[in-house]
Amino acid sequence: MQIEGNYAKAAEFIESAASQGAQLAVLPEYHLTNWIPEDPNFANLCGQWKLYLEKYQALAKANNICIVPGTIVERHQHAESEEEKLLNVAYFINNHGEILGSYQKKNLWYITRFLSVPKPQLEWGVVNHCRHDQRHPERPHLTSSTHEAHRVIQTPIGPVGLLICWDLAFPEAFRELIANGAKTIIIPTFWTLSDCSPYGLKLNPRAEALFLTSTLTSRTFENTCAVIFANAGGPAKSSASPNNPTPYAGHSCVTMPFVGALGDETKDSGEEGMSIVEMDMQILEEAEKQYKVREDIAREDWHYIYRHTSRDGGDNDGKEDAAKAKL
Repeated sequence: MQIEGNYAKAAEFIESAASQGAQLAVLPEYHLTNWIPEDPNFANLCGQWKLYLEKYQALAKANNICIVPGTIVERHQHAESEEEKLLNVAYFINNHGEILGSYQKKNLWYITRFLSVPKPQLEWGVVNHCRHDQRHPERPHLTSSTHEAHRVIQTPIGPVGLLICWDLAFPEAFRELIANGAKTIIIPTFWTLSDCSPYGLKLNPRAEALFLTSTLTSRTFENTCAVIFANAGGPAKSSASPNNPTPYAGHSCVTMPFVGALGDETKDSGEEGMSIVEMDMQILEEAEKQYKVREDIAREDWHYIYRHTSRDGGDNDGKEDAAKAKL
């Protein structure tokens, strides 16, 4: 949990991207603090969230680049009850250092994750390679945004929606954002191969990689949108056991209709790295001409009712018939 060292590494990548002409830099989930909620010092580190958010704002302004600084875990204390809450939040910061919007993770991971390698060989964590034989589910520790609407953010790169990691599994989140005009969905993530069950791992040790590539491809086609997916990375091999690969799933990429995953050295790797990807937004327009997904869901006689049917950009409280079909 070397928060300052992790920030310095992230800043180095962002400055490099800006020097190469990038307009947007996206970091992974939990990149500052790791995800070790039961560590005695974890909550204290999360209490520094505002300091590092302001650092990213200054970095964006200094380098004339928009930044989605992965997610930042925030500790909030109720003034009267002194009850503490941890929130997992993604922000969109423009190239002037202004916060244009944010999103608090809604769909929280709940399965306890066990690694499939013997404890003496373990050497990895989220960013700073802490030793753990078990990582922790989110639901006992994080507060979900529950019924808060998914809101579209107007940005220099166009209308954007923010999701986080496990949100990828829920097409409803994409539909709500797309119905309200988002054309790019940005997803900071920490997803590993060991997130799969022992049963699934026996069938396919790379089942989670299959999940990611299949789902990212589906989401971009079925919504005629671009998906920017930034996953945590680490060393390809454990230094304690060179023959034992570490379980980073990787697959950081930009996925678009027709062309699939773009991203050079990151899209086929679980290692830490950076790709500069040029997004041709005309691809989205041509995909919509072909598939007419947005046109269909905008129709008054559209035959599925989701929460996004109100098309109000976020005033719906999500409590009505979220999945009922018109007959």
